[in-house]
Amino acid sequence: MRILIVGAGEVGYHVAERLAKELHDVVVIDVDRDRLDYVESHLDVGVVEGSGVNMTVLEAAGIGQAGMLLAVTSVDEVNLVCCMSVPPRHGLTKVARVSNPDFYRGGEALRPSRFGVDLLINPERELALETFALLESTAATDLTLFAGGAVQLIGLTVLEGAPADGRTLGEIGRKVGRRDLLAVAVERDGETMIPDGSTVIQAYDHVYAIAAEDEITRAMGLCGYEPSKLTRVMIAGHSREAFYLAKLLEQHGIEGTVLVADPEMAHEFAVRLEQTLILRGDATDVELLEFEGAGETDAFAAFTDEDEMNIISSLVARDLGVNQIVTLLNRTDYLPLARRIGLETAVSPRIAAANAILQHVRRGSIQNVTVFKDSDAEVIDFIVSADNPLIGKRLEDIELPEHAILATIVRNERMMIPRGSDSLQAGDEAIVFALADAVSEVTELFPS
Repeated sequence: MRILIVGAGEVGYHVAERLAKELHDVVVIDVDRDRLDYVESHLDVGVVEGSGVNMTVLEAAGIGQAGMLLAVTSVDEVNLVCCMSVPPRHGLTKVARVSNPDFYRGGEALRPSRFGVDLLINPERELALETFALLESTAATDLTLFAGGAVQLIGLTVLEGAPADGRTLGEIGRKVGRRDLLAVAVERDGETMIPDGSTVIQAYDHVYAIAAEDEITRAMGLCGYEPSKLTRVMIAGHSREAFYLAKLLEQHGIEGTVLVADPEMAHEFAVRLEQTLILRGDATDVELLEFEGAGETDAFAAFTDEDEMNIISSLVARDLGVNQIVTLLNRTDYLPLARRIGLETAVSPRIAAANAILQHVRRGSIQNVTVFKDSDAEVIDFIVSADNPLIGKRLEDIELPEHAILATIVRNERMMIPRGSDSLQAGDEAIVFALADAVSEVTELFPS
């Protein structure tokens, strides 16, 4: 499918990278020649210089043959006008990145269809929702929900001396018995591998496990974590992500404090947030954070507009003894760095947006898509159609790509860790973990 991406920033680049690896015909449009040169030198995609609101530029990029238009610049109005500029056509889906919360408050004038848009993506709100789920889990670095939350994919860093440290997955499995819990990937030294029973888990490994909701506590315990309750959170910054997260905390009755440096933004937050304490101050001020009791909070979220500030304030919070720290990073190339310096839970609005966009790109049998922050791995949730040729075959007779694993089957709202003797049925949810080079082949196995 030909896909036009308007905007060569972090979101546009990341989405283009993922789609190009899946052999889509991708064309990136931007007014900035330097950005396009970078895209062209790093990705196997086409580029067109010009404005995405200019129909001549869109025609030069092949809008007439495109199946999807993704307007993902950093300016809401440009993205909306871009979609409005293209007449409706059967087979063309238009997606716009829009961050202004006014566009999500309902009302006839603000409906996406009024702008010729099929889907609005709000990276900041997507990130706040992801962060809240991570905070509630207390130890996870990654968390994705399937089947309405009955099945969860959780990322955990193995602590030194944890029950799993130094044991093979086979040994761990024999100890815990047949449980709805499966390790689907292990990241070690920057490399992601799909493990088997002989894989030895080591301290500081980053393990991705898929589990039934009531087995998540067991997964955390195996990696060395004790369950705890979220009651108090401190947020540093006045970004849109900080505002959305504070609103979520209020809605769930969790005590929130927001540290804001700018006096005007401090006033705006105080007006819009009814149950949140707003403090004036610098997020990197050690004495201020200590005086305001940052070390006694359950979690700290560094959500300023500057990545460097977020990294420094997160390190200060860690030094003060905060157990759970979430660091917002706009630059995706900072994500591996954050983990290397001990900031295990970093989040990116660009990747949050990419996840939402990729889910819409891959429609049909696909329910959900999750892209991992610092690896080439994805988890894809398929619905097995009634005419799927895999139905009735024993799983051990199905040839999955080398870098893919059928992690879970959800049938009648019940999770199953699949065995070789099991088979798929129509209506099953098949949740597959795959590295990027296997995604296209996996997707072909589950046509709509």
